[in-house]
Amino acid sequence: MRGLFIRSVAVAAALTLGACGSEAPDAPDTSSTTAGLLSGSPRGASTLMGDPNLPQDQGQNIDLATLGYDRGDPESPIRMLEMSDYGCGYCRQFHMETFPVLLADFVEQGKVEWKFMPYITGMFDNSLVATEGAECALDQSREVFAVLNERLWTDQSDWKRSDEPAAVVRTMAGDAGVDLGEFDACLADDRRIDRIAAATALAQRAGVRGTPTFFIMGYPPLQGALPTESFVQILTQVYAEATQGAGS
Repeated sequence: MRGLFIRSVAVAAALTLGACGSEAPDAPDTSSTTAGLLSGSPRGASTLMGDPNLPQDQGQNIDLATLGYDRGDPESPIRMLEMSDYGCGYCRQFHMETFPVLLADFVEQGKVEWKFMPYITGMFDNSLVATEGAECALDQSREVFAVLNERLWTDQSDWKRSDEPAAVVRTMAGDAGVDLGEFDACLADDRRIDRIAAATALAQRAGVRGTPTFFIMGYPPLQGALPTESFVQILTQVYAEATQGAGS
């Protein structure tokens, strides 16, 4: 089932609309995309031309399954990929207001498998430092990553505006239960940079220009921090379509 998720993300990437991120000054309205999803008429191609793996990095094809943080049941009928930048205010808004609802109502209910993949847009101060810290926390365990991830969103201004962001993120990591010796060793290892570079390359390949952007299997991407109610409606409709006829 994991391979299906990877292929589905690749298909969704091929369907990317124009720049629609909340950070873009000339971003078009996302209402038409939302309406299209709610109409129950997915627009899609069944195949993607080209290799579904990420672009080569130092001669290596990097599999999407090695990137990001997965939550939920791999057997869920809906698979989603979120691409966000830790420095993005709209991404913070989504994680503070909307994601807790989606987590409780869809992810934890076995309806959605959610892959969170942070990447670097180049628009936000100190974002790379925060992303490196998150990657090194995830290297240790999903549990400490989850705690640090929430802290990075909640206290975004603390590290984003700091003159010493690495020290701020390191303190947050320690508070989250990270082994700081291993954390420091990870920061000295280029593998974390490889993963961040791969995620950023995927975003560029997919045409993502705004954050946050969400890919739902078989549908056009959702771009921007949509209202919670809209997200709930969309996932409810997609779930109903995905499970139509199940058990009959």
